[in-house]
Amino acid sequence: MTYDVDALREREFPWAAAGESIFLNHASTGPLPQRAVDATAAFNHLRAAPHRLTDEYQFATLARSRELIASLIGADVSEIALAINTTYGINLAAFSLPLRTGDVVLAPDLQFPANIYPWMHLAATRGVKFHRVPCPDGCFEVETLLGELELRPRVRALTVSWVGFSHGARVDLAALGAVCRERGLFFIVDAIQGLGPLTLDVGAVPIDILACGAQKWLLSPWGSGFVYVRKELVGGLEPHDVSWMDVRGSDDFTQLTNYDLTWRDDARRFEFITLPFQDFAGFNASLELFHELGPATIEAYVARLADFIVDWTCARDDVTLVTPAHPSQRAGIVSVRPRDPVAASARLRAAGIRASLREGAIRLSPHCYNTVDEIETALNVLSASA
Repeated sequence: MTYDVDALREREFPWAAAGESIFLNHASTGPLPQRAVDATAAFNHLRAAPHRLTDEYQFATLARSRELIASLIGADVSEIALAINTTYGINLAAFSLPLRTGDVVLAPDLQFPANIYPWMHLAATRGVKFHRVPCPDGCFEVETLLGELELRPRVRALTVSWVGFSHGARVDLAALGAVCRERGLFFIVDAIQGLGPLTLDVGAVPIDILACGAQKWLLSPWGSGFVYVRKELVGGLEPHDVSWMDVRGSDDFTQLTNYDLTWRDDARRFEFITLPFQDFAGFNASLELFHELGPATIEAYVARLADFIVDWTCARDDVTLVTPAHPSQRAGIVSVRPRDPVAASARLRAAGIRASLREGAIRLSPHCYNTVDEIETALNVLSASA
């Protein structure tokens, strides 16, 4: 099947097809496909008159989310808990894993604060030691991890961003996960900048907890996301934040005062109800689009656009490539540093091109509906201001 980007733009992103903007900022907030807009509106229409909205319909919406996520990442539905953002999942890892006073948690430096502050708070309140490993170029390799393990024998967990938010460097989840599994370390992943432009099979990659908000590369509403908890871990972890539907029997609304603090058997024990049902209705629509297009097809297409930016940058001497050049070390983010990044950012915005200025570089993050022509236009603007 031929990937028809023009048809995709006309059907799902009509504002892009009309030339309203060149949007290359999916690492910040992704747009909603038209089907997600329609699904959210339809759910809100029912919500406006609650007599039209049954409990069965509401909770079937959440069940559908779990199914679509599980299929996307190769998980079992029982390993998926819905969440409103990535940070919820990182906090779940920090405060539910059996980490003790004196244990060490490692993290590469230069990560987004959502995967730093919960661990800092854990260290401040529970006596766990949190160490950020210097990574000047953003790359964190197995050799780096092994060196840290030699220096710090009480390391119990490694938490990483799959793809760095500013530099765009991608870690090798399979290699790092294999070391963690072999050494008995917990492996926690912030996947928000990776899932979407990259594919993932958690059945083949040893990850213990993976957190992912959906508002960026999964092109979904704010307030939608998920946490994956490896099946073998679920039964041994208790929720840090307790919700009234974390326990067995809570689906029966006729017997809510039969209090029994027995957790559900699956990852739903970690869900914090009430979730924004309308946002998960939109989430479902976006995930269905991903499944229709094919996650691997999307990955290949985004890689092609990223390659175009990398090749253009490497051919110049007035723009520096911040993101690793090799395709295996990056995903959809390509960060470049012209001579005057602030001026370059202003010129892009004036030209109707949306990108981000992050840590002194221009962050370009194209997605499945962007075109090579759009990339060329953006690079021409960067060239003028380099």
